[in-house]
Amino acid sequence: MLARVYNACQRRINKYLCDIKGFNTDRKIVVIESDDWGSVRMPSERVYNSLMKRGVRVDTCIYDKFDSLESKEDMCLLFDLLYKFKDMNSNPAIITANSLVANPDFKKIRESKFESYFYKDLPSSLKEEGDNCLEAWYEGIKSSVFHPQFHGREHINIKRWLSALKSGLKELLIAFEYGTFCIGDTKKYPLFVAAFDSDSESEYVSHLNILDDGDRLFKNIFGYHAKSFIAPNYIWNKRHESELAKLGISVIQGGLIQLIPQNNNKYRRSYHYTGENNILGQTYLVRNCIFEPSANPNKDWVDSCMRQVDDAFKCNHPAIICSHRVNFMGRIDKRNRDQNLRLLEDLLKSIILKWQNIEFMTSDQLGELIVKSKVKFN
Repeated sequence: MLARVYNACQRRINKYLCDIKGFNTDRKIVVIESDDWGSVRMPSERVYNSLMKRGVRVDTCIYDKFDSLESKEDMCLLFDLLYKFKDMNSNPAIITANSLVANPDFKKIRESKFESYFYKDLPSSLKEEGDNCLEAWYEGIKSSVFHPQFHGREHINIKRWLSALKSGLKELLIAFEYGTFCIGDTKKYPLFVAAFDSDSESEYVSHLNILDDGDRLFKNIFGYHAKSFIAPNYIWNKRHESELAKLGISVIQGGLIQLIPQNNNKYRRSYHYTGENNILGQTYLVRNCIFEPSANPNKDWVDSCMRQVDDAFKCNHPAIICSHRVNFMGRIDKRNRDQNLRLLEDLLKSIILKWQNIEFMTSDQLGELIVKSKVKFN
């Protein structure tokens, strides 16, 4: 219910702001931003079933229920679909894959008795699955349908997680036994997945170190530095932006609302629009279209997203579609992946048929276009 109200409000506010704020263009630009690539999340169907049997209600959160480390089959099916749809410049549909480059090393963390944090980098995480999935990542990049960008080092708030483990939090300890931090969609505990949330000022030093280390890993894995970034759960502040600027991040992805930590689980809201610049010269991109079929299989997501794309184009705005990795993963439930790929195909087909002059772009390409347009205008 809350999600529906939020989405409705966001749509109305976006329509109100579109004529007075934001980057305007008569080009029909579509950007697909997809978060969480590289995160293990729920390790397997076996783990999911085991947690349910032990009373950990992981069925109450779609990310715990469906999301898992991508398989080679997941990647190939998605890439084949994207490559079928070409824009006016013969470029295929492309996903800006906001990626995590590390996952917790549960064995080493347990050996430290939860006093210290250790991680495995993305290639190590993928290698453990044994299906050469990293090569599929590289093939997607080479085929221009998959464009990794920076989502952080791992999708977890390390300090909160370790503190809760040391305190003996039952559900979290059970999940830890199975190599996951998934405990369902509960309001009883702090938000463990908000990597750059904070409970005190002292935490920011560790956040900046994590960003630096994550950027290093990203470059080692993909051979280039990311130009755009999105914070897990849309929670970050100006200190994070300053560090990201030092790392070469020129584009900040996000939603209409940024949550700025005020410590003690309190937040200040900051509203953004596409084309807005901060004092560091970084450009904000705001998602104005939603395609999240895993969240509600009874909703007509193709029709809903098409209306939002139409709204964006009528306002001379790019259509920036939010669609998380969870929608295309089949390791836990293949029906989730297969059904949602059919819907994605319907969406892309509808977009191409309605607007023949469509242009597919990545987030950083759109950011560069906005900067160039401002320079030309000035």
